[in-house]
Amino acid sequence: MAKIDEQPPVESPAVRVIAMPADTNPHGDIFGGWLMSLMDSAAGSVAARYSHGRAVTIAVEGMTFHRPVIVGDEVSVFATLKSVGRTSMKIDVEAWRRARHDDRSYRVTQATFTFVAIGEDRQPRSVPPLPAQ
Repeated sequence: MAKIDEQPPVESPAVRVIAMPADTNPHGDIFGGWLMSLMDSAAGSVAARYSHGRAVTIAVEGMTFHRPVIVGDEVSVFATLKSVGRTSMKIDVEAWRRARHDDRSYRVTQATFTFVAIGEDRQPRSVPPLPAQ
């Protein structure tokens, strides 16, 4: 379970959306796969921007659901590039929920997504190294 005093990241989310009834299973719960697809989209945006082209998901690590998402919640997904290999990028992703009429946000899940940059031939291509800090 997420800590009560947690705060979402200060940067703008890569994706923000309202959970709708069409995103639920027959019991009215938001699909975990719907949330995972939002996270994949957010990470994919970071990967494509960094690599200046097409990038594909090759792995997702450490996804655990801490809290449910309810219909009507605002879901914000934050994605941060953490490391770069020769052709790959690791992106840390967090999803947070906020009830529409509340100021408090709660972490729902997080995971690390690995992407590989690919060229027109669908083969891996090099990405620039991370700038030295």
